[in-house]
Amino acid sequence: MQTVMIDTYGDNQVVQLAQVERPAPQAGEVLVKIHAAGVNPVDWKIRDGAGQRMGLTLPIALGGEISGVVVQVGSDGGAAGGGGRDEGGGRFRPGDAVYGIIRAGGFAEYVVAPAADLARKPASLDFIGAAAVALGGLTAWQAMFGLARLTRGQRLLITGGSGGVGSLAIQLAKAAGAHVTAMASARNEAFVRGLGADDFIDYTAQPFEAAAREVDMAMDVVFDTVGGDAFARAFSAVKRGGFLVTSVAFVSDADRQRAAAAGIGLARVQCQPDAAQLDAIAQLVQAGQLAPHVETVLPLAQIRAALALSQAGRTRGKIVIAIDG
Repeated sequence: MQTVMIDTYGDNQVVQLAQVERPAPQAGEVLVKIHAAGVNPVDWKIRDGAGQRMGLTLPIALGGEISGVVVQVGSDGGAAGGGGRDEGGGRFRPGDAVYGIIRAGGFAEYVVAPAADLARKPASLDFIGAAAVALGGLTAWQAMFGLARLTRGQRLLITGGSGGVGSLAIQLAKAAGAHVTAMASARNEAFVRGLGADDFIDYTAQPFEAAAREVDMAMDVVFDTVGGDAFARAFSAVKRGGFLVTSVAFVSDADRQRAAAAGIGLARVQCQPDAAQLDAIAQLVQAGQLAPHVETVLPLAQIRAALALSQAGRTRGKIVIAIDG
């Protein structure tokens, strides 16, 4: 089968399509025929060298967000051919359509994953759409509801509201009853307002933290999906007693001291597989309260182009790899 590998860190030239043996699931695992895989900044960051900091060992199979169909369920001993009992708690059978996030190997024709980490694909989404929901949805969910404890009626600012994570965060927050202010460039105003944002800030027109105070005084929660200077400036947009959570910035001791002095909470979300949260996200999709926006679909052979698009940082919504196998 085909998979995308790196055997050293570097730019896109180190990214290769490789032929490998199809894996077999062990107890508690399932073999998934991948139909689509989401492309995310973490993929090119791993390629650039973050894989070492994440504890991955070269060679690394890239890709961490998938949708596809279970073709084999692991049984005791992981015997090839399957057909044994489901060691994943009876969650799946061959033929089930699933989606979720995995540690590595999502840019491939097949992957083995823990059954407990996956959920059934929302029936209203095709595989392309489902591959655009899992990582962004879980990241936003865990950041806003798990860490920041966002509740109904609170004021939320999302930086990077037009991106893969931000666009889902707007919808999840609105479904939870929050008042959402979204930051993006002027060209994306109609897009983010269409997702449900109550207020919009064009970061190219004025400092977003000043605009946030004008819109609504200070925010109960700021969810930063941009990092860098945006993260540093977001501190002043949070009211005392509020919370700043980032999905991209490194949180230093100096940042923690600054947050403590300002009387605000601070954390970086580290997205983790969670089947229960994926089920809840799927229910919102089915209810019409959450929908992914896929801007670009490319075949597996164009993975380098997909990574380059992601790294450029100008994508509205999501880039997805379609895998025909």
